[in-house]
Amino acid sequence: MAIPHRTVGTGPHTVFCLHGWFGSSDGWGTFPDWLDTGRFTYVFTDNRGYGARRDETGDYTLDEVAGDVIALADQLGADRFSLIGHSMGGSEVLKVLALAPERVTSLVGLSPVGAQPTALDEAGHELFYGAYADRDKRCTILDFTTGNRLTRTWVDAVADWSLAHSSVDGFKGAGRAWLEADFLDDVTGTNTPIHVIVGEHDPALGETTVNQTWTPYFPNCTVEVMPNAAHYPMFETPVALATSVERFLSDQAELRPTASRR
Repeated sequence: MAIPHRTVGTGPHTVFCLHGWFGSSDGWGTFPDWLDTGRFTYVFTDNRGYGARRDETGDYTLDEVAGDVIALADQLGADRFSLIGHSMGGSEVLKVLALAPERVTSLVGLSPVGAQPTALDEAGHELFYGAYADRDKRCTILDFTTGNRLTRTWVDAVADWSLAHSSVDGFKGAGRAWLEADFLDDVTGTNTPIHVIVGEHDPALGETTVNQTWTPYFPNCTVEVMPNAAHYPMFETPVALATSVERFLSDQAELRPTASRR
């Protein structure tokens, strides 16, 4: 059965975009509007239990998510591709890299979690593990990760979006998957070009955190701090984000078209 997805662009370089915990394939704000559709084909995916796949059940593991991305690449005839992962999508794109390293051209992490478990204190554990059944907890997470600096209207809108575009089981399973990720040994030392973009106002997954969870393990990893953004640059600074992402993709030593079997 064909895997649903959203495609933006028709360019020769295929880029899979994996959403965050509160997102979906069409939950990237205006970021897709500013992408170069002539040089790139961006494929925005949905996890099982999210977006166009909201009613699709599964195990909700990182292996399952990565396997679906690889299957979708096969479906689209993309032998090689790049990856973008936002927040929990960071652990997911690293899992794709672990399963199919020969197919990944480059990788972008946006305020990304890593390949190791996320450390939480008692209050954090209650907040994150309780968010699947509690809208107020989702709002608290959104407000905190954006530095308590964005309008309540936006916080409410994204919380309501997540409730409408993910199933309870899908959201809960995805949360457990990224919070309990534990496969760092499978990707440590990779030479794949990696660019991590973090918001200057992100208190959870900012520069300090990714310099502990990403840069020590990947020799070809760079970190960029996005001004005037926190955890959601696709909403906060979409034009600057698109510019940064495509600068990195274009600056690779060999931006070769992703081979196609079409």
